[in-house]
Amino acid sequence: MTPEQVHAQIELALPGATIEVRSQDNVHFEALVVAAQFAGLRTIQRHQLVYRALGAAVGREIHALSLDTPAPDEWARRAVS
Repeated sequence: MTPEQVHAQIELALPGATIEVRSQDNVHFEALVVAAQFAGLRTIQRHQLVYRALGAAVGREIHALSLDTPAPDEWARRAVS
């Protein structure tokens, strides 16, 4: 998979999210996903939403996925710090 394909799948599941996906080899990915849907959720629940968006590709085409999943208010606080 390409970073663009990963981005598109996440965007379908989390409309309105800000998403950045990087990969140097198209099997190991890093993704920043800032989504209103994450508000009030624990980190594991946020990651589950992203993994669900990617479905069977995780563990197959996607061998590794590093996630940063802040809610918009958390992301805004980081920008100020």
